[in-house]
Amino acid sequence: MHEGSCLCGAVRYSVNGDIGPQYWCHCSRCRKAHGSAFAAVAPVAAADFSVTSGFESLGDYASAGLHRMFCKHCGSPLFSRRDSVPDLIRVRIGSLDTQFADKPAMHIFVASKATWFDIHDDAPQFADRQ
Repeated sequence: MHEGSCLCGAVRYSVNGDIGPQYWCHCSRCRKAHGSAFAAVAPVAAADFSVTSGFESLGDYASAGLHRMFCKHCGSPLFSRRDSVPDLIRVRIGSLDTQFADKPAMHIFVASKATWFDIHDDAPQFADRQ
């Protein structure tokens, strides 16, 4: 079991199942949404994911069938979901409160990665979505 929360603690969630392989997305939209060089993300089954408190504090930025869920108070990105894949949630690894030791399994959208960031691990790199 894993637990996560936003920066201010208004929103808390739990994952009562496996967290899939972590990937780092370097696309320009993820950079903008996270204010960082990439988004560290891992898939979980929607059935294993639940918001345990603060549901009313969740914001939903929807664009092209993608819902980026965040705390309306502190702005922390927490997870996302796609209309086309309703059984899957993508957890933002940085929002986990429990330890998650897995290293990135892959880097995606490296064709558009930030020029000021260099990848220094051995995980496979893909020019676009894998």
